[in-house]
Amino acid sequence: MKYDLKQLIDNDVPEQVTNFLNYLRTIRGTSENTIYNYKIELCLFFRFMKLYYGKSKKEDDFNDIYIGDVDISFIGNIKLEDLFAFLSFVENYRGNGNYARARKVATLKSFFKYLSVKAKVLIINPALELESPKIHGRNPVYLSLTESKSLLNVVDGENKERDYCILMLFLNCGLRLSELVGINISKIKDDTLSIIGKGNKERTVYLNEACLQAILLYIPFRELKIKNIRSIEDKDALFLSRKNKRISKRTVEVLVKKYIKKANLDSTKYTPHKLRHTAATLMYKYGNVDILSLQQILGHESVSTTQIYTHIDDEKLRQAVKSNPLNDKEVPENQSHSPHEQ
Repeated sequence: MKYDLKQLIDNDVPEQVTNFLNYLRTIRGTSENTIYNYKIELCLFFRFMKLYYGKSKKEDDFNDIYIGDVDISFIGNIKLEDLFAFLSFVENYRGNGNYARARKVATLKSFFKYLSVKAKVLIINPALELESPKIHGRNPVYLSLTESKSLLNVVDGENKERDYCILMLFLNCGLRLSELVGINISKIKDDTLSIIGKGNKERTVYLNEACLQAILLYIPFRELKIKNIRSIEDKDALFLSRKNKRISKRTVEVLVKKYIKKANLDSTKYTPHKLRHTAATLMYKYGNVDILSLQQILGHESVSTTQIYTHIDDEKLRQAVKSNPLNDKEVPENQSHSPHEQ
């Protein structure tokens, strides 16, 4: 992958942040999306620190606070209490809940660990004892089987073959948005698809008959569309935009929202990522897929991430209790008492 100089050397952010991001990119192989999020979080942190330390005027617009002059001596003075103050700031003034603050804690711990352990420019790591906010488990949001079928049934328009194929792959394979837009035709072999997942890790996705049929239906329309085009930016991309370029994440988000609305579903509730949840849920509920297989299908690094799908089916729990062999045991009449007798 090619990078421009702005990615490698950015004078608008602290030098140590740039070094950290380059370390993630070149040594750890972290995805560009994750690196971007780290950069945003750290820029927010250092803008706050300059304001907190009185190194910026209070009347300055927060987003305009210049942090390119933050050096290692400034960073070396940061204490654990300052990190607490930052987390309090994002909670009270930016509306960050536990999940958002937990991501910031992870970013800070990773950054300061790099400075102290890898770069060795810090003697004391202020984030060493920083704890993450307690996060309560929550069930994934997903479409029911009926709703999924309704979504597929409303696809129409000049790009209906492409859009139908996109939705079918989301709902059957549990792909991430970045994985779907990155699909290359050359990586489809028989009923398998090789994709680059989170952390630039390659994994194999198996295509069922519905997905294969959707792809076969779409390909002729794709070829017809590009037949008279002399040059295409990415000839290997499976999904193309109107401009015959690899389809963007934003375009996919917009088309998913459009069809969600058309199917009379809540467009504020369902996103491409929720379609990934739907695929996982349907496989778990109807396909008798064990948790380890589901982990591999979804490309989760830890099985604990996949375990959220084991808590979604209340009907299974209800049936499990009903299936207890003692369920048909009648209570003897002489052991049955009215409430006032107890």
